[in-house]
Amino acid sequence: MIGLRLYLAQRISAMILAPLVLGHIATMIYAVQNGLSAAEILGRTQGSFWWGAFYGLFVAAVSVHAAIGLRAIAYETFGLPSRWLDVLTWVVGISLFLLGSRAVAAVVL
Repeated sequence: MIGLRLYLAQRISAMILAPLVLGHIATMIYAVQNGLSAAEILGRTQGSFWWGAFYGLFVAAVSVHAAIGLRAIAYETFGLPSRWLDVLTWVVGISLFLLGSRAVAAVVL
């Protein structure tokens, strides 16, 4: 049952990530083509609820997706026992979420 839940969590996070990645890439292309500097980009995102929500959701989806993906890689590469895989998944997922949330807060707040 845990395998099915992880499978579904990774697939759902991928469905969330797909439009967010496209939105992020489109935004970066727009910013670069219009010659915006990093300071100008940060000035536009500062205090924006929508950019915070966009990148907050991005961070949450990446955290889930990457942690489960690294779990599968660790299992296939090292054959770690289930308990170690659980610990690895949680540590990676929480670490990515905290680091990403900190970055979003620094840019948006």
